[in-house]
Amino acid sequence: MSELLAVFMQPVVLARWQQMLMLLPLCLAVSLVYKTTRCERLRDIPWAAFVSWVTIVIGMYVVGIALLVVYEVATHNY
Repeated sequence: MSELLAVFMQPVVLARWQQMLMLLPLCLAVSLVYKTTRCERLRDIPWAAFVSWVTIVIGMYVVGIALLVVYEVATHNY
């Protein structure tokens, strides 16, 4: 039990690229659940979930890059 508690008390340190990779399964899970509730036919779910997954991932990376640019511009003293 104490080993399980230690996992929550001391978070795992991940590199920046590892953090970005952790976004992929999260977006896939969200996409699958959303498309499962929206598609009328079972055979439509894999393709619809894939398209939704790609859209979410690209959108998240674009938003992240935009926020990084805004932060860099705002903190840079001219």
